Amino acid sequence: MKPISIAATAPHAEAGPQPPLSIRGMTVSYGQSPVVFSVDAAFPEGSMTAIIGPNGAGKSTLLKATLGILRPLSGTVTVHARPLNDQRHRIAYVPQRASVDWDFPTTVLDVVLMGLSRELGLLWPVRSRHRQKVLDCLARVGMAEFADRQIGQLSGGQQQRVFLARALAQDADLYVLDEPFAGVDAATEKAIIAVLKTLKAEGKTVIAVHHDLSTVVDYFDRVLILNIRKIAEGTVAEAFTETNLQAAYGGRLATAQMGALG
Repeated sequence: MKPISIAATAPHAEAGPQPPLSIRGMTVSYGQSPVVFSVDAAFPEGSMTAIIGPNGAGKSTLLKATLGILRPLSGTVTVHARPLNDQRHRIAYVPQRASVDWDFPTTVLDVVLMGLSRELGLLWPVRSRHRQKVLDCLARVGMAEFADRQIGQLSGGQQQRVFLARALAQDADLYVLDEPFAGVDAATEKAIIAVLKTLKAEGKTVIAVHHDLSTVVDYFDRVLILNIRKIAEGTVAEAFTETNLQAAYGGRLATAQMGALG
């Protein structure tokens, strides 16, 4: 089948306020097998959504296709009812830590400055106000004292905090994180979720691929449950149910995680 790129134009606007991010008919295939199939989803303003599902369910693939990192077979993505390519500056993306080359010779300060690339331009005339903004973002994640440290010298949790600081520097409306808590220490997890909840309180929209079902209720107010297809979407109270978890994971794993439901 010939690949079809994400639509270049937005669909006709519907009545009422439009969500910060809307996905329609997203299908992604590796070879002949779809890894994401015909997924529709919408993420309301000022919400925190966990994308959950078993390994191989297509969670990270959905995120990457939504952001244009992967090319889908089909799908339409709109950001505030406009095409993705017109609104990329409103999105901050934190990739999986394992996908980053941490041996690259750059400092923590320089990594966070990348979040200001749209403001700085190609020549990067870094002024004192830019440096101060970076330090403020690093302070929010508890990393200001590491500004001059080479990123490869940091622990996994510290590296994740730095990439969150880079996202904060973008002053985005929509924060998209791929497994932000994977392989980090408890203190880092606590620091990250505190920042994300602050963003939500400021009216920002947060979307994160998440694996630990036991923390969904405490960390998020909405869920999107995937297993190649969408199983359920909605508030935690509506969608994070035993029936939906069993449909996504199978009874054995869902039962083992039932403590998450209280």
